[in-house]
Amino acid sequence: MTNFRFAIASDLHIALPHTINFNKPRFHLVEASIPIFEAILNHLEQLDLDFLLLPGDLTQDGESDNHKWLQKRLKTFPFPVYVIPGNHDVLTPLPNKNNIGFHEFPQYYRQAGYENCEKLYYSREILPNVQLIALNSNQFDAKGKQLGCLDIEQLEWLDRVLLEAQNKFILVMIHHNVIEHLPDQSQHHIGKRYMLDNAPILLEKLRKAGVQLIFSGHLHVQDIAEQAGIYDIVTGSTVGYPHPYRILQFSQCDRGTKQLKIESFQIENVPNWQNLPQISRERIGEHSYPFMHRLLTLPPLNLAGEEAENLARDLRYFWADVSAGDRQFDFSDYPESVKTYLESFGAIDRDRKPLQIDNNALLVLQN
Repeated sequence: MTNFRFAIASDLHIALPHTINFNKPRFHLVEASIPIFEAILNHLEQLDLDFLLLPGDLTQDGESDNHKWLQKRLKTFPFPVYVIPGNHDVLTPLPNKNNIGFHEFPQYYRQAGYENCEKLYYSREILPNVQLIALNSNQFDAKGKQLGCLDIEQLEWLDRVLLEAQNKFILVMIHHNVIEHLPDQSQHHIGKRYMLDNAPILLEKLRKAGVQLIFSGHLHVQDIAEQAGIYDIVTGSTVGYPHPYRILQFSQCDRGTKQLKIESFQIENVPNWQNLPQISRERIGEHSYPFMHRLLTLPPLNLAGEEAENLARDLRYFWADVSAGDRQFDFSDYPESVKTYLESFGAIDRDRKPLQIDNNALLVLQN
């Protein structure tokens, strides 16, 4: 296995102007999705990359016009690109006037991993002895409700793929988070919707197979989480503060030690959108009150009345700071329970010591 270099850009939410619903309040700037994506590509095309990963939410809300635009744009890339669907890409089981249906997704991305593939998941040897396993975490129940999980058929397929690739270096790409990136994420009413429902089952399969790297999206946050030697690297949305993307270098040392160097970059300006991070930070601030009020009034804090209202207003930029990654919080003026809880969203380890690896890191992998 040779050294290789690749990039990740997540949750693009590509939206052509005529598809944008301006009546729908948003945390993120879909209005600037295409110029932001083009700015990222302008940088990546200057590099000697082996491939690019796009872990879902490629489009605003699964519009066929937006999928067609991206399909066409991907064909011009100077390096291979691999995609998976996010929850916004396949909103309905069946197609309608504006949106593609669940099973249509592979048809749009034959050149981006879905060659000869009718399922929404696939596995490819993308470099010699490097295997990409691209999973689909979007499902629908009998009533058409969207779920975040892996179905039984896909889990059985994964067992076979992991066995066949046991002597290769495996990368896993999935839209939903597999390891918690927020405090008690899998149990919290707000956070659990971003988690894979059957994450423990997937983690156990990957652990037994010696898989160490998962690349996810969905959360719109820059964060690297680790559990039992497995890293879940979630990349923030290109249309959300601070408009990040990652460039990663895998290398293998003489004695067999493997390491992954991760660097994060941000888009600062695009045509008609100068001072982009400042604009998007304010966008989050403008829409933060209902979100922060829910966070404060739900367990474990269960605040009520004027206290919750005042703190929610005071925390106008809290979620923007969480999204940026590597932030240290000091809420010493808050009640002790609130202080402890909110500070746990910062870049700290299990012992509450600073751990700033969300944006730039050197991960030493097990042999």
